[in-house]
Amino acid sequence: MSVLRYWLWLSALRGVGARTAARLLEEAGSPEEIYFTRSTDLDRFPWLTAGEKAALSDKGLDTAARIADSCAETGTQVITLNDAAYPERLRNIPDPPVLLYASGSLPPVDDLPAVAIVGTRSCTPYGIKTAERIAYEYTLAGGLVVTGLARGVDTAAARGALRAGGRVVCVLGNGTNVIYPRENAALYQDVQTVGALISEYPPDTQPTRSAFPARNRVMSGISAGVLVIEAPEHSGALITASRALDQGRDLFAVPGNVDAEACAGSNRLLKEGAGLVTSGWDLADEYRALYPDKLKERGQRPEVPLDEKQARKLVAGEASEPVHWEKAEKESIDKQKNADYIDQVRPAAELDGDERIVAGAISKPDMPVDDIIADSGLPASKVLTALTLLEIKGYASQRSGKRFTLNVTVK
Repeated sequence: MSVLRYWLWLSALRGVGARTAARLLEEAGSPEEIYFTRSTDLDRFPWLTAGEKAALSDKGLDTAARIADSCAETGTQVITLNDAAYPERLRNIPDPPVLLYASGSLPPVDDLPAVAIVGTRSCTPYGIKTAERIAYEYTLAGGLVVTGLARGVDTAAARGALRAGGRVVCVLGNGTNVIYPRENAALYQDVQTVGALISEYPPDTQPTRSAFPARNRVMSGISAGVLVIEAPEHSGALITASRALDQGRDLFAVPGNVDAEACAGSNRLLKEGAGLVTSGWDLADEYRALYPDKLKERGQRPEVPLDEKQARKLVAGEASEPVHWEKAEKESIDKQKNADYIDQVRPAAELDGDERIVAGAISKPDMPVDDIIADSGLPASKVLTALTLLEIKGYASQRSGKRFTLNVTVK
């Protein structure tokens, strides 16, 4: 805590923004040097405002101690601007966060073709279908999806990446242990299991209106490019697009209905020169030359898109029942009328120990999670993690009310 407390102190100071903190660190060299600079000596930074000097004169460390305790209690990792794990792309923007709070496992984003997928919360079924399909395809191709977890396009993009069995990085405008919106509780857990939730705000921080525009610069900052799907004029997604251009990132957009208000901003981006994207493979084509060992060639088998009914459920916020993607050319399997699930056989060797135990505990369709925990004999945390991985691998599916069905026979 000896050094970390000064990082936490600097990041938590009210009245000292990210751009000012970054400049102070560049000139002073470390947060300790800033902390031990006396108020009377702050004139060595003549560009500081009177309000910033007043904020820097507060040497109290109680807030830093509370944040450190909260991080320890919630298992939240702190990544400072000087840490090797801090994304280099983000470090080089004009106003990088002093530090990041991370939950899960942050992949090496600088080495990956990371693309932020953003769009309006008030999206249409077309926007939901397109966001999930493109995120799914781009993840299949080997790309990394970065997004938020707001309603609408963000949620659909995160789901698409997870359905493809890949990692996803979600940037939040609140603490990583604060679930917003509430209906995304299961999605938060899924992301933590195979990817990362990151934020510049400490644990327990509630979302505020001003936090989301600040969050947007982090999404574009850690990405090589930004894809906008359905954005009306004056939307937060257009703020992200603007920050992407300021940061020198690539900008793409998906064409939408010319009569739809939800597409007015994203269609305008296309008129102004944004790259036109209609599939995840389009994004992969853009970055394959830069990441030849990461991105696969364009897929030969098209994916079946979400149907209208599924998309409308997601738009309505009924996100507890996951959307299931299937290969268009999947093998046909005979199934008796009214059978509960398809009796495919898949090898147990594909699963680790906990996953095999949990799969064996799912003895009937729509089995409540409490019954699975009881029958497995494993701790609840291990069961929930295993269920998430079984879903991602296609072995199980989840219904509303945390009920699970085994899709295959495990031998």
